[in-house]
Amino acid sequence: MEGGTYTLVLACDRSGPIEVGALGTIDFSADWYAYTGSALGAGGFSRVERHRAVASGDNDARHWHVDYLLGDAATGVDSVVTTTAGIECAVARRLADAVGESVPDFGCSDCDCASHLVGCDDHEALVSAVERAHDVAVSESG
Repeated sequence: MEGGTYTLVLACDRSGPIEVGALGTIDFSADWYAYTGSALGAGGFSRVERHRAVASGDNDARHWHVDYLLGDAATGVDSVVTTTAGIECAVARRLADAVGESVPDFGCSDCDCASHLVGCDDHEALVSAVERAHDVAVSESG
């Protein structure tokens, strides 16, 4: 299966604390979130389906920070934007700049980014920012 970079647009319907592995407890607001990750290994974008399975309760494994957020009953996957380019950090940085509300250290333990998770109270603005971040990062990588 082909791989690349993906951004999950997440709906978190309830505010409250969630234990996020080594990051500890994080207080999340009822909001929209965008998590950017990479799927460059042999399984490619099957990782996105794995994330959906965690969100639906069909998979209890917690490997990545986003698994802890997705494993909370109040959080679900709204939509996904993908590209075959390896531009995870470029997309995450563009989203942090565009949205301005990031969760420190989330999803970026293997890079020097400040975060790979941003939050926003405006669904349409967040989806638009995600699509733009992917488009611009792809055009700049090429």
